[in-house]
Amino acid sequence: MTALASKIIWALCAAGWYVIRYPHERRSRRTAVTRDSADLKELLLMAISLTGLGILPGAYVATGFGSSGGFGGFANYPFSPAQGWIGAVLFGLSLILFHRTHRDLGRNWSVTLKVRAEHRLISQGVYAYVRHPMYSAFFLWALAQLFLLPNYIAGPAGLVGFGTLYLFRVGREEALMLETFGDEYEAYRARTK
Repeated sequence: MTALASKIIWALCAAGWYVIRYPHERRSRRTAVTRDSADLKELLLMAISLTGLGILPGAYVATGFGSSGGFGGFANYPFSPAQGWIGAVLFGLSLILFHRTHRDLGRNWSVTLKVRAEHRLISQGVYAYVRHPMYSAFFLWALAQLFLLPNYIAGPAGLVGFGTLYLFRVGREEALMLETFGDEYEAYRARTK
């Protein structure tokens, strides 16, 4: 594998992420929202995550096809084919998990913290094992990006961006689920990681 191939893999996988998400986004828009927690903090966290997982690496991939030119070229480091293969495998696993979480959630899914009409607690599929598997999928993407993009800015930007979102959002999501589902969610939390 070459550095160019790893950048192409990153771009294709990022596009694949959107292809997976798009039909679920369209479908869930048709289900009424009964509670929306998308405040300024939530939108800022989403922007930080998007910057780390999309904007910075996207700019690097789009402009950095030369060995040292383009966005962030000064921060490049030597590429190893092994790191590219590791990144490709991690991104593939990320896409599989991402697809599965959307399929399991169905109409309950949303980008921001929302409760939809007839919202129910999903505890089957991957949700039987992990409470927030979509965050696991994003973490795998961020790790894949670290391996695929040999640049000290674009590579770790996903871990920083997503890490910030996770750190400041997961507690809010847990509180929303506990408030919405009460004892049912408490029992679910006790049996999942």
